[in-house]
Amino acid sequence: MSQEQQTLLQQKITFHGAGAMAEAIVRGLISRFVVRPQDITMLNRSNQKRQEELSTRYAVHTGTAAHSLDHLAASPVIVLCMKPKDAAAALRELGPLLSPDQLIVSVIAGLSIRTMQTLLGRKQPIARTMPNTSSTIGLGATGLAFSEEITDEQRSTVMTMFEAVGIVTIVPEDKLEVLTGISGSGPAYVYYLMEAMIAAGIRGGLSSQQSRDLTVQTVLGASRMVQQTGMEPMKLRSDVTSPGGATQAALKTLDEGDFFENVIAAVNRCAERSREMGAALEGDLK
Repeated sequence: MSQEQQTLLQQKITFHGAGAMAEAIVRGLISRFVVRPQDITMLNRSNQKRQEELSTRYAVHTGTAAHSLDHLAASPVIVLCMKPKDAAAALRELGPLLSPDQLIVSVIAGLSIRTMQTLLGRKQPIARTMPNTSSTIGLGATGLAFSEEITDEQRSTVMTMFEAVGIVTIVPEDKLEVLTGISGSGPAYVYYLMEAMIAAGIRGGLSSQQSRDLTVQTVLGASRMVQQTGMEPMKLRSDVTSPGGATQAALKTLDEGDFFENVIAAVNRCAERSREMGAALEGDLK
């Protein structure tokens, strides 16, 4: 089957901002044949070298937002990937250009739908998203929340876009911070655990490479076991924990440090901090 036959979204998409997350989404859209490269435009503020890299790597159109206002006005889907500090000016400039049926997809952390619509000066259809860094390898977990103005077709478009880089979960907007605490920042918790496991191996006499390889494979295997068997982590943990054995001794040590509750507290604190940062950002934009 040809690439054109496999393409799912027959519409043009413009990325307003061309950083790492924008590139991850574009890579997924193209590699999964969801959107044709010629239907994607990536705009940044002024970095011509970055534009050239993206154009060469993905065969997409590139340019600067300042010189592409007509293009933004005509794009059915606009993905906002700029830094939060640049969001207010970009949204205020974008608002007067839009028609009522243009879809705005936000990848800006902490910026609510209500604030974006206020800055746009109109009740534009908006999808607010919270992807994570694993999207760069097609294994992301993205939370989605939609404004009331979103149509079924637009909702389907957003779902298709982010399914190209992993799994998606639709939540009420006020739950996006909880999702941030689990999947948005979650990779960092796993990396931290991996750091500790690698350090333990090295201190125990294994080489750095041996410790790394064993840790990476162990985390990968454990994750795949949960995914492929459909079994609960608690059951899988129980199956490898013999009474009085080495694994039980290890878990007892973790419990003495209140490992389980500390992870829950970390997720909650991440969500709380996300709310704090969002409130501060919105305060600064007013």
